[in-house]
Amino acid sequence: MHGAHEFLETLALVLCVAAVTTVLFQRLKQPVVLGYLLAGMLVGTHVPVPFEAQGDVIRNLAELGVTLLMFLLGVEFSLGKLIQVGPVIGFVGLVECSFMIWLGYSAGQAFGWPRLTSFFAGAMLASASTTIIVKAYNEQHIKADFTRIVFGVLLLDDLIAIILIVILTALSEGEGLTALELLRTAGRLALFLTVMLIVGLLLVPRLMRAIVRLNRTETTVVASVGLAFAFAMVAAASGYSVALGAFIAGSLVAESGVEQQVQRVVEPVRDIFAAIFFVSVGMLIDPAQVAAHWPTVLIFVALVVVGRISAVTVGTFLTGQSVQTSLKVAMSMAQIGEFSFIIVGVGLASGATDQLLYSIAVAVSGITTLLTPWLIRAAEPAAAWVDRKLPRSLQTFAALYASWLEQLRTRSEPDEPDRLRPAVRWLALDTVVVAAIIIGASIEMERIVEFAQDRFNVARHTTRAAVVVGATLLTAPFWFGMVRVARYLGFELATRVFPATDRAQLDLAAAPRRLLIVTLQLAIVLLVGLPLIAITQPFLPPFRGAAVLLLVLLLLAAAFWRGATNLQGHARAGAQALAAALARQTRAGRKAGAAHAMEDANRILAGLGSPVAVEIRPNNPHVGQSLADIKLRGLTGATVLAIQRGETSVAVPSGSERLQPGDILAVAGTHEAVEAAKKLLATKE
Repeated sequence: MHGAHEFLETLALVLCVAAVTTVLFQRLKQPVVLGYLLAGMLVGTHVPVPFEAQGDVIRNLAELGVTLLMFLLGVEFSLGKLIQVGPVIGFVGLVECSFMIWLGYSAGQAFGWPRLTSFFAGAMLASASTTIIVKAYNEQHIKADFTRIVFGVLLLDDLIAIILIVILTALSEGEGLTALELLRTAGRLALFLTVMLIVGLLLVPRLMRAIVRLNRTETTVVASVGLAFAFAMVAAASGYSVALGAFIAGSLVAESGVEQQVQRVVEPVRDIFAAIFFVSVGMLIDPAQVAAHWPTVLIFVALVVVGRISAVTVGTFLTGQSVQTSLKVAMSMAQIGEFSFIIVGVGLASGATDQLLYSIAVAVSGITTLLTPWLIRAAEPAAAWVDRKLPRSLQTFAALYASWLEQLRTRSEPDEPDRLRPAVRWLALDTVVVAAIIIGASIEMERIVEFAQDRFNVARHTTRAAVVVGATLLTAPFWFGMVRVARYLGFELATRVFPATDRAQLDLAAAPRRLLIVTLQLAIVLLVGLPLIAITQPFLPPFRGAAVLLLVLLLLAAAFWRGATNLQGHARAGAQALAAALARQTRAGRKAGAAHAMEDANRILAGLGSPVAVEIRPNNPHVGQSLADIKLRGLTGATVLAIQRGETSVAVPSGSERLQPGDILAVAGTHEAVEAAKKLLATKE
């Protein structure tokens, strides 16, 4: 009975304190998660207050909270949703997560932490917080199109976090991991997932549909929670995290077709135990320890904010989104959240990390959570500022690049994907082989050194050098293969947008084609290189792999800058031709036959995004305003290549150019951007 009394006392204390702090934070219009963390600090051992919760009881209840959190995350996840997010989300998510893992690992190494602890530091930065972003969007009533990209990337972030939990759990099992043991661990994990998914798909969806058909809420709640705990127990018995088992259970329920009913009835139970989980996180915060290491906390905050904004902006832009949309997506995701606590908790439970990293994770999460609403509100003016400050050549490229990718998607032929799939498969295979050789050589290095010294009396440094040279030579063909495939894919995709001409003919698409090839190659290098660095960095000397990747990116950046400069000249020449076409159209009185001049200019001047003519009538509300005042490019993603004004013309106008009655604008961009620009510039009746 004494144990039951302690349990009730602890539960009452935790929930009552959490209720008070969350009401306070709601009144302050701050995320309630911060209230839970504050409650944990108050009932923990590090803050001198007259009440204290039993840590063992809270940890046991927190385990239930993790299980239910992961279960409902799995319910929101399904294979169908993952397929729907498509290659755009896949590219952004992989680039962002890989870059953040590398940043966190590099910071840990710079602080002198062990490699495994540094890997945990990188993993804790890999995932943004869905809970915080949803709350910020709801409070600011944001329902724009770019939020679909945000939620798609968050979905992939959660999946990558689950994979990281599994990998880190295996790595934390002990020292002396060999390549054979690593292979066996991967094999056991693959077998475990295969069995769970096959058996689960045969049983769980049918079972949940049958239970929901009973139309009894309590039965649905009990069955769903029981299923989550059962899968968590099986995962724990198999040597894996309870989070993995609960997530699998939820993802199986998501395939049943009744996931919304399950989610609705389980959420209240989840909320109670999730609150206890976040309170348990707060109990581990040592304010004195955080204060003593405040420079480390601020460095990690800067890494999260700057790193995420940079990686997501670049990744989103390379998929064909505008600079403005890319920044809005990125500035929404500059925080870490619940998965960071779970990941660092795995390290703390296994002894791979100490409590300092946990305190840092919570402090960074709290600070970035407070910053998130401000960053979301600042996204619009920040995007406008960046758009104004970009060099003219980059402004031109940014406006036209999305239209090139739109042409690439619309001009695909039925037999074209078949020619690309083998190249993509070879690229993936080369990457996997390179990673396997690097990891295997690193893990077996000491064993090979000991064997060579004992058997052949070879000096240790000689054997090490021989292993490094051997691994380098062994990976060389695969490195060359990756480079060759990246060049092929870039050229093949670019020529679909700008087909090559005979050598005897003048190649009017040379400048945009060359720039598109370089940009696509840059995207492929990021897509392959960043995950490769993130995976292999714990097995390489510090910053060695990143230095190689940086060198390749600098070479491509130099080629990109030359291409952007050439494109600016191409666009200026094209804009002058467009202005001439608009002048002919004006002199012809805008009769139907005059439109052919514009069509001819569009056909001859490749790469200018098929501009269309938009007339500014005398009663247009934008008369007298500059292009910068209208924020045409920022609001629509389209750009004005030329303006025909009576007998004069303006090629590639600057943002200070003011619109006058009778102006005819050549507006270029994607089809969606051009339509939005026409609507923005339309005369209000």
